[in-house]
Amino acid sequence: MRAGWEVVIGLEIHTQLATRSKIFSGASTAYGAEPNTQACLVDLGYPGVLPVLNAEVVRMATLFGLAVNATVARRSVFARKNYFYPDLPKGYQISQLELPIVEHGEMMISDADGNEKRIGITRAHLEEDAGKSVHEGFEGQSGIDLNRAGTPLLEIVSEPDLRSAKEAVAYLKKIHTIVRYLGISDGNMQEGSFRCDANVSVRPLGQQELGTRTELKNLNSFRFIEKAINYEIERQVDLIEDGGTVVQETRLYDSDKDETRSMRSKEEANDYRYFPDPDLLPVEISDEYIETQRRTMPELPDAKQARFENVYGLKIDDAAILTASRALADYFEEVVKATEASAQIAANWIIGDLLGALNREGWEIDDSRISAIDLAGLVNRIHDNSISGKIAKQVFEAMWEGEGDADAIIEAKGLKQITDSSAIEAVVDKVIDANPSQVEEYRAGKDKLMGFFVGKVMQETGGQANPGQVNKILKDKLKG
Repeated sequence: MRAGWEVVIGLEIHTQLATRSKIFSGASTAYGAEPNTQACLVDLGYPGVLPVLNAEVVRMATLFGLAVNATVARRSVFARKNYFYPDLPKGYQISQLELPIVEHGEMMISDADGNEKRIGITRAHLEEDAGKSVHEGFEGQSGIDLNRAGTPLLEIVSEPDLRSAKEAVAYLKKIHTIVRYLGISDGNMQEGSFRCDANVSVRPLGQQELGTRTELKNLNSFRFIEKAINYEIERQVDLIEDGGTVVQETRLYDSDKDETRSMRSKEEANDYRYFPDPDLLPVEISDEYIETQRRTMPELPDAKQARFENVYGLKIDDAAILTASRALADYFEEVVKATEASAQIAANWIIGDLLGALNREGWEIDDSRISAIDLAGLVNRIHDNSISGKIAKQVFEAMWEGEGDADAIIEAKGLKQITDSSAIEAVVDKVIDANPSQVEEYRAGKDKLMGFFVGKVMQETGGQANPGQVNKILKDKLKG
């Protein structure tokens, strides 16, 4: 942030809920169908049809509210948000305004100095998604795909507590992790299941009054969100310092040009003429219902990270990586249960080699070619000195290529580690006899030559001699 200025950011996150059918109709929410094949009469706004609330969305919103220490409303109301756009067949969107289902929550993130910071969550409300305008393939025209119309969304609105693009991304990632842990959204940003609008303003450092904000729409990757916010901060500061004023408006981010551009003037709530939807009853839920949902809650990321540190003795950064995904955390624990090695060794192999292989392919942990049980088998062979860590890398790559489990590969390739002391001693003697000048230098105090001798022994044994034994026998022999 440029000296003398402070940025104020609030995020509106649109999370698609993982229901099989839409929020007010029985039409499918499956991704990737042919345009306009998953929009029924309710979604299309035909006269005489009535919306029926999907009970699953209430359950999912309740889980989210509990996860962020929010108040889950015992009574919430759906309203009509009126605006006219081609992808909105009814001429209004069903949403919630004055009485949302979730209010007054919080999320803890790490700030730039690594300190814990509380970000307030103003509200989370249920609403239906609109359709989608399609411009590609329509010269001089736009196509309308209404498959998304009626898809259930939970819009999560933060307080303006974020003070940098990095904080905004950290908060967004925490919300993303929470909704995936809860199983209420797949969080797939490429498919539009998790997207974000950012409200950005700047003010002179020390000023209490908020500056005029702009809204950046439909940001759908963590990297683009950070770049868009940083560009907008610089744009607003430059504008004010040059004597201009920031206009309250909605802006789009162009990732190709790395800039934001004006889309339309920013609307306020009264522009939408909200009123309670007469076709939908208020949603009333009991304390018993909320407690029932609380009992189904999984262990959440912060609690799991603390447990991984305390129970397994993991380093803080490693525990954070392993708990960023519920599936990855489950994979780690499955490996730990099946191995006699330390949990930290298992963590090292998952974070280093397994995640490295997955990243090369652009895959998630669920796509791994190596099961948790098979990775545990590899770790066990290191632990019992059947193979060295260096050979284990070779075995891992063979496992990744589908050549079998660790035991089968070690046997087929003859990779078992040499632990017979007499066999290693014979190789050590051979190396010492073949390098008399280096032996003399070592005995004269050139200790760094130990690496030379170890390398020669490992070369002679094809890397299969136990490194610990090699070092010990060499030191004893070179004392000579």
